Amino acid sequence: MISTNMQDALNEQLNFELYSSYVYFSMAAYLESIDLPGAANWMMIQTQEEMVHVEKFYRYINERGGRVLLKELKGPSTEWDSPVAVFQEALEHEQAVTARVNKLVDLSLKESDHATNSFLQWFVDEQVEEEASAKAVVQQMKRVGDGQGLFFLDRELGSRVFTPPPATDA
Repeated sequence: MISTNMQDALNEQLNFELYSSYVYFSMAAYLESIDLPGAANWMMIQTQEEMVHVEKFYRYINERGGRVLLKELKGPSTEWDSPVAVFQEALEHEQAVTARVNKLVDLSLKESDHATNSFLQWFVDEQVEEEASAKAVVQQMKRVGDGQGLFFLDRELGSRVFTPPPATDA
């Protein structure tokens, strides 16, 4: 059985993961509106990945005898100054997610909740990848600027595909 304190913290994260999906969906819509379908695709993959994270928290809370509680989500941003600003915000968002995951790990250790600590290690590892991926796109966008290089980078970003985790991880 999961403690009420841990259940509440995991529910907060589940809801933040839903919000993250909403943020990336909004970013995709913006990028599509400025004719960057590849960058929009990159964000749609992020949207799908965040929903996998939501499902992981959902299943874990239920498996531990807790109750999932969904909350109202605030609306995400809908306008940015540039494509690089979109990806910079995505990087900052992933850094915020990492901080939240780290706090959950700290709480699991404080409560000696080894099962939750084990569950969270997947997210610790995932956040390293998430931050690195967003940072790489920010750096590439800064290098290419708004010229022809952006066209080629957009094509590259469009080649990203969603790869769901193995069924045993979901």
